[in-house]
Amino acid sequence: MKILVIEDNKSVCSMIEMFFAKEGIEGVFINDGLEGYNQFENGTWDALIVDWMLPGMDGVTICRKIREEKNTVPIIMLTAKDSESDQVLGLEMGADDYVTKPFSPLTLMARIKAVTRRVQVQAPKDNEGVLETDHFKINKTTREVMVDGTPITNLTPKEFDLLFYMAEHPRQVFSREQLLERVWGYQFYGDERTVDVHIKRLRKKVETSEQPFFHTVWGVGYKFDDALKTD
Repeated sequence: MKILVIEDNKSVCSMIEMFFAKEGIEGVFINDGLEGYNQFENGTWDALIVDWMLPGMDGVTICRKIREEKNTVPIIMLTAKDSESDQVLGLEMGADDYVTKPFSPLTLMARIKAVTRRVQVQAPKDNEGVLETDHFKINKTTREVMVDGTPITNLTPKEFDLLFYMAEHPRQVFSREQLLERVWGYQFYGDERTVDVHIKRLRKKVETSEQPFFHTVWGVGYKFDDALKTD
């Protein structure tokens, strides 16, 4: 795994680098936002870790620019900001997850493993790994999504995972805690706002006002039902 880390705190970089070495991860560390963004553009990465506050270009801008390019690389944002609005903003700009400073390196490694967990791409056998609903055709092997025959090519890895999991269980209501555990893979320190923002992004990318797919069950969580229309 090759990960780009854009972080201007050299002590944090040294800590991350030490844990990368233990995990066998190749890390490239850049201390300036603009330089880091250019480095990202000129390479191929399995994930990006970016600090919110950076010289040259802030982390939110980096994240937004990457998503505007339809790049679906997993992104984790590091932030010393602890307000709900700041954290939600980072997720809405396209981050897959965030970690609030100060943080445990073990927490960061768990988040990295969660957002980079992908299905190994193999040649599909007939319809193996293909899920079809009223409006969707989702290939888990090739990670391709079609909505009413139109390909959706800008889903991030976690958006795809969340869509596939919920489409596998139509009309079943899941709490945010259940989705964090089953899709992200962590139970004890996940933030429920991560789920809310991913649902919001999926709605924006695949729904229309006439045809919703993700339905809020107030006081409980969410369910997927692409046969249910609004009144």
